[in-house]
Amino acid sequence: MNLEQLRGMFAYPGAVLGGIGLLTSGALALADRATLTDIKMAQDRDMKLSLTQVLPGHYENDLLKDTVTLPGPDGEVTVYRACQKGHVVAVVFKVQARGYAGPVVSMMGVDRDGKMLGVRVIKHSETPGLGDKVEPAKSHWIHSFEGKSLGETSAEKFAVKKDGGVFDQFAGATITPRAVVKSVKGGLLFFARERVRLLADNAVIAGKPSATKEIP
Repeated sequence: MNLEQLRGMFAYPGAVLGGIGLLTSGALALADRATLTDIKMAQDRDMKLSLTQVLPGHYENDLLKDTVTLPGPDGEVTVYRACQKGHVVAVVFKVQARGYAGPVVSMMGVDRDGKMLGVRVIKHSETPGLGDKVEPAKSHWIHSFEGKSLGETSAEKFAVKKDGGVFDQFAGATITPRAVVKSVKGGLLFFARERVRLLADNAVIAGKPSATKEIP
């Protein structure tokens, strides 16, 4: 057997392995692309569920497409806007504050008059049996925000009762409700500060931007 034959014998397994590697990479890329589509659809479903929990009623626009992004105290805030008859009637956005075991992230809905439509905690690491009472399945406490506004309850009173406010705290767990109240208060202040831009009627209706109108 000469040198050229030996080289051919050694090169063949390498070529086969290289081909298998290319086929595997291609298959993984296709699977990844398909998986990304499924993940995006699942994320959209979860987001729509979160939006409907704090935004009662029916709206004519696609909430996931009609958004504005504005600067907030902790970075950019994506705001989802709900429209009826071409007008923005409510907005939804995330807020957060530090709880006992980490950030407590909530989704809050506000109507155009600055009144709370609903709040749901969507992420937390609080102690089971204590801090997790922010979940509606564990307690009705989270519903105490509904109908509240800074016009009805002053910013100074928008706190737990232990801090001189109007909201109940949990027995043995004040830090968690304090965090939620603080974040919601910050969200209402954000809404008041950015109301003009949030309610400008240039929302996306059926995939097309509508004309901007003055806010009544």
